Amino acid sequence: MNNLEKEINSLKKELLNMFFLVESQWKKSTIAILEFDQDIAEEISSIENRVNALELTIDKKCENILALLSPVAIDLRFVLSTYKINHELERVADIAESIANYVANNDEAYPKEVIENLQVNDMLNEFNSMIDDIIESFEEEDTKIARKIFKKDKRLNEYNKKAGKSIIKFFDTYNRENLMYLLSTIRKIERAGDSLKNIGEEIIFHLEAKVIKHKEKKT
Repeated sequence: MNNLEKEINSLKKELLNMFFLVESQWKKSTIAILEFDQDIAEEISSIENRVNALELTIDKKCENILALLSPVAIDLRFVLSTYKINHELERVADIAESIANYVANNDEAYPKEVIENLQVNDMLNEFNSMIDDIIESFEEEDTKIARKIFKKDKRLNEYNKKAGKSIIKFFDTYNRENLMYLLSTIRKIERAGDSLKNIGEEIIFHLEAKVIKHKEKKT
């Protein structure tokens, strides 16, 4: 195994660690949101510190490989994709922390009736399944699995659109500020889904040398 192969393998391991950290954040965020668990919400910030440190490590590895080892073809695509995936994962981690902060700093739980009506549980399950798909597609180098992300991202968009319309009917029943925190949480989950979609595109670029952009019409 030459130096380039060693560095590529090391980079893959670091990026996989990043995936697992972000996955852990979101599993904890799911519990924090649905069960209003403020202790778990506090834990997410400590994971975020590890994510930030690992992001810098991965960036440095990418820069060193490009500068010192001159990768080409699939190795070059992997390094370029890793650089972008790394930053998308950091965004996803930031969103998890932001959502957790709503819970940690809030005085009351989100109303169960509203959570059920807005299908927040279903949305979070969909999102977490996207993370599972992304990790599997990366580990197995399987673009078919990566492509599953695009349909799931569209479903997240639908949950988001419906929530914006449905939440209004609860304004006279529950604390409006609390409801707006919940709606903002849903918006953030949708944004995190966009980042996972971007990661799926980068995995496909690395493995197939194809540039795929799924652009949604903004309404």
